[in-house]
Amino acid sequence: MVVWRLPEPAPPCARLFKYRLVYVVEGERVIGFDNERGNGDHSHIGGEERPYAFAGLDRLIEDFIAEVERWNSAH
Repeated sequence: MVVWRLPEPAPPCARLFKYRLVYVVEGERVIGFDNERGNGDHSHIGGEERPYAFAGLDRLIEDFIAEVERWNSAH
């Protein structure tokens, strides 16, 4: 998990931070949440990318951990 403060927002997000949360298994990203420049908040679950409704850092971490636990239970 990496979160860093920015001097100004990175569009399309209006927040002053960027984040990247990644769960890697055997060298492959299986779960990811990030807000890269241009794409905004989104998640990667398996091979699927989908929008993510950001609701704060605590919720982001909870959602990430929940997805990792779901993945681990299924595999």
